[in-house]
Amino acid sequence: MTTYAIIGNGGFGTAVGLVLRDQGFDTIQWGHDADYVERVRTKRENVKYLPGITLPRDWKLTSDAEEAVAGVSVIVNAVPTQHVRSVFELLAPHVKARTPILSLSKGIEVTTLLRPSQVLRELLPKSPVAVLSGPSHAEEIARKMPASVVIGARSHLLARRMQNALSTGRFRVYTNTDPVGVELAGALKNIIAIAAGICDGLGFGDNTKAALVTRGLVEVTRLAKRLGARERTFSGLAGMGDLITTAFSRHGRNRAVGEKIGKGQSLKKILGDLEGVAEGVATTRSTLALARRHRVDMPIVREVHDILFEGKDPQDALTALMTRSTKTEI
Repeated sequence: MTTYAIIGNGGFGTAVGLVLRDQGFDTIQWGHDADYVERVRTKRENVKYLPGITLPRDWKLTSDAEEAVAGVSVIVNAVPTQHVRSVFELLAPHVKARTPILSLSKGIEVTTLLRPSQVLRELLPKSPVAVLSGPSHAEEIARKMPASVVIGARSHLLARRMQNALSTGRFRVYTNTDPVGVELAGALKNIIAIAAGICDGLGFGDNTKAALVTRGLVEVTRLAKRLGARERTFSGLAGMGDLITTAFSRHGRNRAVGEKIGKGQSLKKILGDLEGVAEGVATTRSTLALARRHRVDMPIVREVHDILFEGKDPQDALTALMTRSTKTEI
C-alpha cells in the first residue's frame, strides 16, 4: 500500500492527511513534541490546531524520526517554513533515496532567503519536490467543504501523481508547471494578509481593503517575476485565490495578527498568545531583503515591515502609501 508520511502536526498537515485517508492511503503523522503527539493519540483530536475534528481510530502518530519516514512512499512537508531545515536535517538520514516530497509550507527562510522546496532539495537532493498552494483553510478541508488548490512541479508526472492522490468530490486539485510561482504566491500573500488585517483593526472599509489587496497582488507578482515565476500564476488559485481567502477570512492567522496590530497590540504579545504560526511575520523580513537584493519596489511590504519590526504607527504607514508620487496603474 502507498504510505504518506505527514511531517508536522499542525492543522493543514492533519487536514491533508485526512484527505489522503479518505482516498484509501495509509498515513503516518510526525510531530516534534512527544507529549503533544501522545495527547492527540489519546484524544483522537488535534486539540490545538484542528479542534472539533475526530481523527480515525487507527490514525498513526509518532515523534520518532526514523519511524516516521522509513520506507514510506511519499513525504508531505507540513512544517512551518522557519523550521523546515532543522526538521529535515533530523529526518534526512532515514529517508529512502528518491522519495517524492509534497511541500505545504508557505514562507521564505529568513537566514538564506530560500523557498521551502529549495531547502528540501539541499537536504534531499535526489528527492523530486512538488508544492501545493491555494485557498485552503484546514478547518474547512477537514469538514469536507468544497475547495480547490494547485500543485506546482517541474515534473508533470509528479504533479499528476499528487493530483490523482488528493482529488476528491470535495477537494479539486489542478496542476501547474510553475512551481516557483505557486510557492512564492503562497508565501507572499501572507504579508498582504497582515496588511489587510491592519486595515480591519484600524476600522477602515471595503474600499481601503480592496485597493490594498489589489495593489499588494501587483507588487508580490513583480518580485516573483524577477525570481523566475510566471505572471499568470498569480491570477490563479495560488495567487489571487489564496490572497482573497487569507485577507478576508476569520480563520486566517496572518490577517488576525494584522488586525490586532491595527488595534494597538504589540507583536510580541500577539505571537505569544497565538496557537500555531503566522508565517507572514517572518516572511515579511525575508521578502523585503529579497526585494532590496533584486531592486524591486514593494511599498506595501516595506510599510508592513516597518510596522512589525520598526514600531511605525499604522496611520503613518497609510499616509506614506497614500501620498506616494502619482503614476499610471499598469
